[in-house]
Amino acid sequence: MRQHDREPFVVSRDVKAVLVPAGIEVKLRTGSVGYITQALGGSFTVYVEGNLFRVAGEDAEAIGRDPPQRLELPPDATDADVEKLAWDQLRTCYDPEIPVNIVDLGLVYSCEVSRREDGSRAAAVRLTLTAPGCGMGEVLVQDVKDKLEQIPTLGTTDVELVFDPPWSREMMSEAARLQTGMM
Repeated sequence: MRQHDREPFVVSRDVKAVLVPAGIEVKLRTGSVGYITQALGGSFTVYVEGNLFRVAGEDAEAIGRDPPQRLELPPDATDADVEKLAWDQLRTCYDPEIPVNIVDLGLVYSCEVSRREDGSRAAAVRLTLTAPGCGMGEVLVQDVKDKLEQIPTLGTTDVELVFDPPWSREMMSEAARLQTGMM
């Protein structure tokens, strides 16, 4: 779905949502009418009563959509396979206002997967925001954790929000700059 598409929906049950860009958790009530303005990476940006909200993929059915499918790994998956899947999962994380994933936006500085003594794996991610005062920062950090913790064999995820070096549009992929008109 493109940013400008507006798919109407009626909330079928009370559902948690996050006010964009403030990052404040609210509840959308049963019967509320709105429009889906962005459906990327398994979460949804919706417009209800004059405000934008982010609805998590796990609550998709409350706005008439299917939740994302569970992730699978082959039994013989290597650490490199898990790290590739981690990067793929990071590409499913979106700023609710920008239709570009956080990897292509240049917000992810590193993602490393390592083995723990018990045989499980751990992920360590360093990321930033387009602006240090963004109210969606903690929401984005939680989205990254939630997406990575869906990966089988990944036991823990540490997500560090950093501001050095500060983000700049030069960190964006060429495709992201093209898509946002920031060439």
